[in-house]
Amino acid sequence: MTSCSTTKSSTPTAGSSCCGQTVRFDGASKAYRRILAAVIAINLVGFVVVAVGSLVAQSTTLAANSLDFAADAATYGLSLWVIGKSVAARTNAAFIKSASLALLAASVVGIAVWRLVSGAEPEGFAISGAGLFGIAANLLAALLLLRYRDGDANVRSVWLCTRNDVIQCIAVAFTGLVVSLTGSRWPDLIFGVFLAVIFLRSAWQITLQAREERSAAGAAA
Repeated sequence: MTSCSTTKSSTPTAGSSCCGQTVRFDGASKAYRRILAAVIAINLVGFVVVAVGSLVAQSTTLAANSLDFAADAATYGLSLWVIGKSVAARTNAAFIKSASLALLAASVVGIAVWRLVSGAEPEGFAISGAGLFGIAANLLAALLLLRYRDGDANVRSVWLCTRNDVIQCIAVAFTGLVVSLTGSRWPDLIFGVFLAVIFLRSAWQITLQAREERSAAGAAA
């Protein structure tokens, strides 16, 4: 006679199986909680630094970047709060984060359209400076989370958001350099749309996984 244990493993793996069902890491480990708390702190520091920079430089791009840091800190705090809770609570948190990514993508497109219409010229050096700071901050967060890049929708969404932020900040720094060299606003607009596509793709991935996990939980009930 064989049996399946219902104890959740704290090992961060892409998935293990029990009686044919995949069990994903749900973040319920002290190590993951500590790392997630550290990542939240990194994003709060990033928000303060970039927000001050946006005020000094009067830059819309830096203001948007600072709001991104703040949004990440808030959504990661939500992720920390739902660890160990029901599948419904964790998938609801994932849906919220998916919606926030979609909203961020819409905001980026809105900023790009406003700049196209208004003819506002971005500040290349300020953009690059914020991008370089963001790269350092988000690379540190990504290194901390690298071991936990696979898991349930809640854990996975934290990794995807952090990975997106690294890509975003690299693009921001590169865009600032190109803007400074060319004196054109078009690189800023093009990279803005590129980032919006990345955010939307991640939002869709998070939504699909959350729906899959909720359906699986309902079938097993």
